[in-house]
Amino acid sequence: MFTGLVSDVGEVGRIEPRGELFRARILCSYLPETIALGASIACGGPCLTVVGVGASGERTWFEVDVAAETLARTNARDWKPGRRINLERSLKLGDELGGHIVTGHVDGLASIVAIEDFDGMRRIAFRAPKELARFIAEKGSVSLDGASLTVNSVEDDVFSVLLIPHTLKVTTWGERRIGDDVNLEVDLMARYAARLGESIGQKP
Repeated sequence: MFTGLVSDVGEVGRIEPRGELFRARILCSYLPETIALGASIACGGPCLTVVGVGASGERTWFEVDVAAETLARTNARDWKPGRRINLERSLKLGDELGGHIVTGHVDGLASIVAIEDFDGMRRIAFRAPKELARFIAEKGSVSLDGASLTVNSVEDDVFSVLLIPHTLKVTTWGERRIGDDVNLEVDLMARYAARLGESIGQKP
């Protein structure tokens, strides 16, 4: 479980194909002794399991296996050495819930259709897949590339978010461009509310 508050920006160090999956080594600033084998780390949105950890020079690294389902649903399929990705460690009991409840289970990809920079801030508009757009509401929350963001506006399948200077500084959002695909996880409560409504509507 996560909150969508990015705690580090990692860098893909290497990609090692292994049949239908690949193993990625990700460089980060976390202390190696704090990363346990089997731990969950959200890497650009998807929750991935640590299968190796160590240090090289002044950088810590950890390795994750990226399987077929993740490759099909997320932009992890585009990872290359040098790509920067938002990282978040899983929640511990007593941690502050500063964003919203994020599972790390990416629903699909949203495409950037417009970017507007002003006063050090950035407004980005996205086109969501039709089947996911109904879960996105104005002033609601979404997780995009692992960051918890508030929806500013919604029109059909296009929605926008506003990024403040701090967010642009401590995440990869200052690097995104029109046409980029980003990992989208809709709000868990919106999904359950919609499912509940469907179930009520199906009752005789």
